[in-house]
Amino acid sequence: MVLQTSRLLLRPAGEPDIEPLHRLWTEPGVRRFLWDDEVIRLDRARAVVLASLETWSSRRYGLWTVVPSAEAPLVGFCGFRPSEWAEAPELLFGLSATHWGRGLALEAARAAATWAFETLHATRIVAATDPPNTASVKVLERLGMRFERQGRLQGLDTLFFTLDAADLERPD
Repeated sequence: MVLQTSRLLLRPAGEPDIEPLHRLWTEPGVRRFLWDDEVIRLDRARAVVLASLETWSSRRYGLWTVVPSAEAPLVGFCGFRPSEWAEAPELLFGLSATHWGRGLALEAARAAATWAFETLHATRIVAATDPPNTASVKVLERLGMRFERQGRLQGLDTLFFTLDAADLERPD
């Protein structure tokens, strides 16, 4: 399932994306907000992509790579995984630091959320981030997600957000 926005192309992550995603996940600006300390290893990046392929098959959702055009290299990722803490798909996203501050994360997240509600008929999606990740918090809030609670996830202080289908903020 490929999604297209006015500036982005989101395509399901596959095996050819393992090394580019690994490079993205090991960028210092991106790395500091990833919970999984093992994602820095290439074999762990492979496992994340293969798990996404499995959820595409079994649950009809997974991770997309985010590219500015069909021929361009990936600049980020966005999509869903099964949540460890809620009965809803968990929204994930991240961009290379060279693409921060342009509204691309919100554009990708909005496309993914809209797809989840319209195609999967999900009634709710969730997201989690660490408190210092203020940029991600702003994206989640601009998307229309509501702060649910602060707690622990994978041993880390975490902010939990939720979004019901009726509350999705769509651009004017």
